[in-house]
Amino acid sequence: MSNSNAIANGVAGAGAGIIAQILTYPLQTVNTRQQTERIAKSKPKPPTAAAGTLLQILHVLRNEGWGGLYSGLKPSLFGTAASQGIYYYFYQLFKNKAEAIAAARKRQGRGDGTAGVFSWLVVAALAGSLNVLLTNPIWVLVTRMQTQTQAERKIMESRKEALLREASENSITDTTLQEKLGELDSTKPRPYGTIQAAREVYAEAGIKGFWKGIIPTLIMVCNPSIQFMIYETSLKRLKEKRSADNKHGLKNVSALEVFLLGALAKLGATVTTYPLLVVKSRLQAKQEIGGHMSLRYSGTFDAIIKMMRYEGLPGFYKGMSTKIVQSVFAASVLFMFKEEIVKAYIFLFNKIGKAKVPLN
Repeated sequence: MSNSNAIANGVAGAGAGIIAQILTYPLQTVNTRQQTERIAKSKPKPPTAAAGTLLQILHVLRNEGWGGLYSGLKPSLFGTAASQGIYYYFYQLFKNKAEAIAAARKRQGRGDGTAGVFSWLVVAALAGSLNVLLTNPIWVLVTRMQTQTQAERKIMESRKEALLREASENSITDTTLQEKLGELDSTKPRPYGTIQAAREVYAEAGIKGFWKGIIPTLIMVCNPSIQFMIYETSLKRLKEKRSADNKHGLKNVSALEVFLLGALAKLGATVTTYPLLVVKSRLQAKQEIGGHMSLRYSGTFDAIIKMMRYEGLPGFYKGMSTKIVQSVFAASVLFMFKEEIVKAYIFLFNKIGKAKVPLN
């Protein structure tokens, strides 16, 4: 029974995650580019960096089309299905175990038979850690694909700056300079898909390159831990209140209520862990951006030190408003669809005459 429940939650989590990912992917792409835009404190921000999220989306649409906003969508959908499926499957397994332990403690005269806040934190942390270790390579590729155009632009800007310096030092004629600048402007971006991204990562760092950013990502396991702690605690209290107010003892909550609880949970978790997300994105993006050593990171601590030195504290919160909108909306959609998919799964499971699976 508990295994069927875990499977139901795994399937529902994967399906709901895909829906949420498709709906919010343009925001995610823009947010990743905001996080990996590396500008020193002393340098003026380019127009796109200072613009709002909507203006940046329009800028990408105008220059790259819809393909720019959905770059890396295929591996992202695969990663989302894998991540959500793995996470919810193990989360439900560990949750069932935690509830069984709580029930056993009650039989022994200890506790009220319900798992506490600490139990939810441990459950979410264990499920999140397994998920991170298994799916990090996918998200490295997604980050590369989302930021490829940005990386190419930075490389092109560096080449133009080098050409202008050469012109000033060697007295290159204006005609020759304009021809060379024209050649750079006419250079078309290379085709860049999942295979190209994987080859690039492997060429840079070998197999270990696919686990770039693993340290901040593992630390960020506390994000879903905080998220699910808030969600489960709020859901539990809402069900208890609903049960007390309803003489029939019904505990079902509506899709809208789940949506709002999911939004609240994700908001709290995102604000807490956002700086780690920026560091992770910086590590997973192409390291040659800008060319200068201050913009290239050898590891987590090197990234933190250089970001503090060259960008200051605001560098850790780049694109946070975009992330809050994207994360809260995505989490709300995910929770809402997950609960509905679980209900549909259990309804069909019961209808074909098999053992009933309890709604949790």
